[in-house]
Amino acid sequence: METPLFRSTTVIAVVKGGTAAMAADGQVTMGEATIVKHGARKLRRLYDGKVLGGFAGSVADALLLFDAFERQLSEQHGQLRQAAASLVRAWRQDRMLRRLEALLLVCDRENVLLLAGSGEVIEPDDGIAAIGSGGNFALAAARALTRETTLPAGEVAQRSLQIASEICVYTNDRIHVEELGGESR
Repeated sequence: METPLFRSTTVIAVVKGGTAAMAADGQVTMGEATIVKHGARKLRRLYDGKVLGGFAGSVADALLLFDAFERQLSEQHGQLRQAAASLVRAWRQDRMLRRLEALLLVCDRENVLLLAGSGEVIEPDDGIAAIGSGGNFALAAARALTRETTLPAGEVAQRSLQIASEICVYTNDRIHVEELGGESR
């Protein structure tokens, strides 16, 4: 018997005007049609609250990666890009880490980075990135909101997740928002 596939995430990060926000929904879905949790927490504050992180994929794998990334942040004295490059290098080269199935989205007040085990460290051109099942819906909404409004980063993140939850069956409207340079919701 095959292990059921868990789909569980939509996470978006928005950096705008010296502030950063990350938002995630709370739904965890097993297989094609069973919601097993509504209020999962998929965001973490890292490096004494100066960096935000969110994940898509296996929770256990993501937690291992968060721990490894936080160690890299500490070794790199909070330098987000250097820590990301070090983590991805180890992720590709280490036998155990190489098998981990997760994506990380990390940001500080100036940068958003998407980290993947295949070696990618992707920095979006516009300070907006998203991962997970509803990531493309949230990304499109955030780009439109950023271009057409003066909403702060936290509002853009929250509203884009709300829009994604109205389209993606693997995304719900129990949205958690963390902000750097603003208030968490």
